[in-house]
Amino acid sequence: MADKKTVTIPEIYAASEKALKAWGAADWQASEVARAVARAEETGNIICGLYYLESYCLQLRSGRVLGDVEPVVSRPKPGVVMVDAKLGFAQPAFARGLDLAVEAARENGIATLAVCHSHTCTSLGYFTEQIAANGLIGIGGTNGSPIVSGPGGKKPVIGTNPIAFTIPGENGPRMHADYSNSAVALGKITMAKAGGKAIPDDWAVDADGNPTADPNAALAGSLNSAAGYKGWALGLLVETLSAGLTGSVNSLDSGNSQAPPTFECYCQFYGESNLPFCACFFSFLSEFCGAGLISLNQWWDGSGCRP
Repeated sequence: MADKKTVTIPEIYAASEKALKAWGAADWQASEVARAVARAEETGNIICGLYYLESYCLQLRSGRVLGDVEPVVSRPKPGVVMVDAKLGFAQPAFARGLDLAVEAARENGIATLAVCHSHTCTSLGYFTEQIAANGLIGIGGTNGSPIVSGPGGKKPVIGTNPIAFTIPGENGPRMHADYSNSAVALGKITMAKAGGKAIPDDWAVDADGNPTADPNAALAGSLNSAAGYKGWALGLLVETLSAGLTGSVNSLDSGNSQAPPTFECYCQFYGESNLPFCACFFSFLSEFCGAGLISLNQWWDGSGCRP
């Protein structure tokens, strides 16, 4: 058995940055994408980490993503910040718009940061946790190339259309979630294909609409929605927000557009006046789940947290 080697997060960042620069990314753009790769590995999200680095580099080489463009930031309304990624990476585009969006949220109570014409954002949670680090509740969604069919269907109509949210806390997020609205992330199936492994037959259907355990047949067919029509409905909501609020193409049209097939919409909610109560509520949930089993009213009376 070959000896295992421990690779540190800084080493992952440095290697990722070097590879991206070698394939055409400019310095600051490469740095932003490398930070996302390293963070994914740090949190155990291997699909969005080094596993995806090769795809980034190949698409830089092909010209499908432009690694040296400067995103254009605008603020068409007091509570709206738009960033045109100019067919570049999503991470640099988000970075360029984040500070202005935080400012807009604090001025207006709520704000939207919409990124359009970008390459895949990969991990949505990477962005919402940055929103939460500024003391805001962050909710994000993104669409992509059609790979998910509706319940009982076989034609891919929407992307995996994930959603993520992060609720801030004093010493880090109080709650963080990041998941696709398909039965499984597409990367799970591509990893199974690469490893020559079967997949559960409720993840996807083949081109004829039949359940399949073959990742190759799944990729030639379509993924199922998570929780049937419920995940389908959420996927359609994300599609509407991502394509509509960013002014980008929808999943079905993405293959006919010059733009890369992923477009994002991020919604930030600023709740400074309610965040202390939010902290109290999470403390209640913790005690309740731990065995307290008291009512919320009883807990409020004893904690002094009643709103």
